[in-house]
Order: sequence, then structure tokens, then C-alpha cells
Amino acid sequence: MLRATQAGTPQPPVRRTFRAFDNPCFRFLWPSNFLVYLSRWMQMTLLAWFVLELTGSPWFVALTGFFAFAPMLAIGLLGGLLADSVNRRRLLVTTQTTSLLSTVALTALLHTGIVEFWYAYVALAVLGTAWALEMPSTRSVIHDLVGSEGVTNALALDSLAMNGSRMAGPALAGLLIALTEVNGGYIAVGSFQAIALGLLLMARVPSESRGELRPRQMVQRLREGIAYVRGSRIILAAVTVTFLANLFLFPFIQLVPVVARDVLGVGPALMGLLQSADGLGAVFGSVLIASASGLRYHGRIYLAGTGLAMLALLLFSFSRWYGVSVLMLMILGLGTAAFGTMQAAIVMLAAREEMRGRALGVISLAIGAIPLGSLMIGAIADALGPAMAIRILAGAGLVSMVLVALVMNELWHRPTSELVDRDARPAP
Repeated sequence: MLRATQAGTPQPPVRRTFRAFDNPCFRFLWPSNFLVYLSRWMQMTLLAWFVLELTGSPWFVALTGFFAFAPMLAIGLLGGLLADSVNRRRLLVTTQTTSLLSTVALTALLHTGIVEFWYAYVALAVLGTAWALEMPSTRSVIHDLVGSEGVTNALALDSLAMNGSRMAGPALAGLLIALTEVNGGYIAVGSFQAIALGLLLMARVPSESRGELRPRQMVQRLREGIAYVRGSRIILAAVTVTFLANLFLFPFIQLVPVVARDVLGVGPALMGLLQSADGLGAVFGSVLIASASGLRYHGRIYLAGTGLAMLALLLFSFSRWYGVSVLMLMILGLGTAAFGTMQAAIVMLAAREEMRGRALGVISLAIGAIPLGSLMIGAIADALGPAMAIRILAGAGLVSMVLVALVMNELWHRPTSELVDRDARPAP
């Protein structure tokens, strides 16, 4: 909702775009999240190149995506349950501390010179576990801070942080590989994680206790969350789009180093810039969404952005020129900005307050489709080459988006809790 600088006078455009920063806690939480996201994208790039150098195999490189996102599939629902049940601030501090300790351990191993490529998989599994457990809590905290009226703007700004990190992280990682190899890159990752943890500790994130959570209660509440999402037509549609996008679209990220080296013929520095191109496009998209006011039909933007990203990825798979490839990934990023922001906004606006974390946990479970897509794209790349693997998945994804748009017309409506079925109540 626009605030007035004077009676009847709307906020200036820049102030309107960044209005979530009026909340002092958000001013600490946003840079903390940015540095967490930055360190994760850096690790994805550093470890994909690390595995490529040691093995030379597209299959082993694609497995980096599998191990990074498999925890979403395994414990994504648990992360949503914890967001509704435990002290969110304590959970975020615990997961970020664990990620930092994992980074310190791998940095020490890298500097010994005694390393195996599978070390990357262990590090990514720890990273993915932290991500799966904390993501629903992070988004729930944002809603707690700004409320339903400000949540779309705040999520767009958080998406800006994530997408800005997608732009800066791979580019910085590629530069550090060229200058200092993977070892130096990991020192930077650890530094960013430490600063992020410090900012989180300084933020006044709501830290109320939600009582003791017993094993039987966990199972019951997980069942309630699944039943609730099944009964909400619009949330179920959002989960379906999330699953398909993570199955067919995002696994391409793991093959960018292979495409850069084997198809476009460039080294680690230009590889990093290529991998950051979608982040640059997503930054523009996030700013556009944050600047908008009075958005009502979030699902339409969600479908259009996801479809645009699929189409751009399909065109990217045909490119043999570096500049064209960068442009296609920038357009892809523009689409994923709409996807990422509207995905969370639809759930938060449509779900009841007491079910919001568990609904976000089901979204995390759908994000767990990435490891399945990583296995598919890795196997196809080994048999037919990386470009053909990306082409096949992008084509399948584009067709799936057309079908969803035709069949799940709930996404054409406004995402309000009124669209939740009246009989979609927790199981007794």
C-alpha cells in the first residue's frame, strides 16, 4: 500500500520500490540474505568447475546439482513444519552456522592438496540441507515483518537479493578461479558467510517460542500441511508450476561450465560471466516487480515469466556464439524473477496464517525436483552432448507450461485465501 509523503501525494518511485526498507529489521535481514545467497551461488560455480577439472565428465558435473538440491526433496516438508513450529531466529542462526563450519572444513581440505571430487558432493549436501530447512522460515519472517500488504514488495526485494547474487556470485567465483583457483574462492565464501551470520544476529527477527514439537505431532502436522495444499486449488497450481520449472528449467545451471568450455570455447572467467547473465536479467525483473503497485493477478505473471524463461533456455541451447548465449540467459533471468517472486507471494497471500510455513514447505518439496532434473540432464548430456540435453528439457518444459496454463485456470485469478476450499481443513 502506498504511503503519502504529504496528504494525497504518493511516494516517489524510488521510495515506493524500496518501501520494505522502512522496516529497520528488514534493513539488516536483506544484506544478510544477500550474502547467504551470494555464498551459495559461488559454491555452486566453484564446485562445478572443481568437479569438471578433476573428472572432465558432464555427468559428474550434473551431480553437483543433484547433491545440492536433493535435501529439498528429502526434508523440504520438514523445513516448512519447523517454520510453523519452532523459534525461527534460532533455526536460521543454527543453519547458517552449520554452513559456515562446513565451508571452513572444506577450505582446510583444499589447502592440504589432498582432495577428491566427491568432497564437492558432501559440501553441497550440507549446503542443500541448510537451504531446505531455512527457506520457509526466511520467507515467513519476511511476512511477519511487513504483513500481507507489503509482502509482494518485500519478496521482490528479497528476489532482487537472490538474483543479484546469481549475477555476482558466478562472476566473482569465475574470476577467483582464474586468479587464485578454487582455494581462494572458498576463503571468500567463508568470509561472506561470517558477515551474513553477524548481520542476522544484529537483526531483531521475531523470536517467539512456539512450544515443544513432539514426533507424533510432527507427523500429524505434516499430514495437515499436505492435506491443506491439496485442498487449495491455487496453491496446488503454484506447486505444480514450481515442480515443472525445477524439473525442466533450472538443472541447466549445472551444465553452464560444460557449455562454456566445450561449446563456446571460453575459460573460467568468461564462464563465470556467462553463468551470471541470468542473474543480471533477474535483477531487472525484480526491480520492475518491486516498483509495481496494486498487483492483483500474481498467477498470470507467474505463468508468463516461467514460460518466457523456458523459451529463452530453448533458444540458448541452439546458440554457438558467446554474446547470443549471454543475451538468452539474461532474458531467462527476467522470466525467473517473475517466477521466484510470485511463487512465494501466491502461497503467502492464499494460505491461512497457521498453515503458511507448511505450505511453503510443500513448495520446498517441489523445488526438490531439481535433483531429478539434474540426473536427467546429466545422462542426456553424456549421451548426446550438453546443448542437446538442455534443448530436450527446455522443450519439454515449454510444453508443460502451456498445458498448465490451459488446465489449471486458478492461476488466472487473484491469490486470496477465498480460493482455498472450505473443506481444506487440517485432518482431525
